[in-house]
Amino acid sequence: MNFFDTHCDTIQTVLEKGADFTTDPLLHVTLPSLRAAGVCCQVFAAWAWRRKYKERTFDAALNMVRATRALCDAYPDDLFLALTGADVVAACAPPAAVGAGAGGKSAGGRIAVIAGLEGADALDGRPESIGLFHAEGVRILTLAWGDTPFCGSTYGSGTGLTPAGRELVERCEELGVMVDVSHASDQAFADVLAVALRPFVASHSCCRAVCLNPRNLTDGMIRALAEAGGVMGIALGSGFLSPEFYAREKPGMDAFFRAMAAGDTHFEAAWAASEKAEARPPRPPLSLVADHVKHAINVGGEDCVGLGGDMDGVNSTPLGLDGVKDYPRIAELLSRAGLTAAQVEKVCWGNMARVFQGIG
Repeated sequence: MNFFDTHCDTIQTVLEKGADFTTDPLLHVTLPSLRAAGVCCQVFAAWAWRRKYKERTFDAALNMVRATRALCDAYPDDLFLALTGADVVAACAPPAAVGAGAGGKSAGGRIAVIAGLEGADALDGRPESIGLFHAEGVRILTLAWGDTPFCGSTYGSGTGLTPAGRELVERCEELGVMVDVSHASDQAFADVLAVALRPFVASHSCCRAVCLNPRNLTDGMIRALAEAGGVMGIALGSGFLSPEFYAREKPGMDAFFRAMAAGDTHFEAAWAASEKAEARPPRPPLSLVADHVKHAINVGGEDCVGLGGDMDGVNSTPLGLDGVKDYPRIAELLSRAGLTAAQVEKVCWGNMARVFQGIG
């Protein structure tokens, strides 16, 4: 089984903490684990939040994007930077379907790497700046992490797209940069739906009806995303999957954002305080992944669901899922939960491979 994962935060740890991409046991995503799992395409997100990086936000984001490219350069027999939809198809489609195209399985089985920008803070409120990041290789933009000049977030004001935000969506579509609404507010989701001419994704969001985390999608959002031809990537962090875990995690997250909004606390200190405020329960069962997948299929159909693990961006994962190396267990789980072989294939890679054919 192939796997297409639309979100990991690994590159920040590799770049800023010096983690070894081939051997670090604390990383959820490593080169050996990608290989072992059968991942055909992995999105590496460059997360640069202005409240953390302040005047260095642009440079931090650019350095992470370039570090993603550097990984591909460092391991050319294993990884390549995907810049077009054809690259994605070549990496994920069966060899017979792609012939001898560069980058794909028939060209040595290399894994497609997609460079992403998580949160638009690095654009400094200028929609045209996405062109620079596109030139650097970025092919997916998460519109918000916290509030930006382009839209509000689930962690912030909850406001919709601003005029600059609407222009940013339009520019992304012109360039072939996938628009991602994970973290964006419910109103921003509705506004993107009204503006977008192409399918878009929620790269790492689960189902709010199953777990009330506001970062998850409501049933109405799932239906609308499906009708627009988009796909949601089921996140694999415990706080997105389990209502009990989220309830215990929420006080810590609330404390973190209150401290950051006050403006008198450094990021690291606020994060440490939030960790102390959390009272994490035991890791939830892996079966919750199937619960979210089945709910999304029941609401939006089998073509709207994929995987967006948020690996190396979460502190807890379900039992039996210690990193990307365990993704084959998800395929087995979905089969045992009653999905057909074709449905499992769609969830694990097919739906995302389809929607990402629009990048370029």
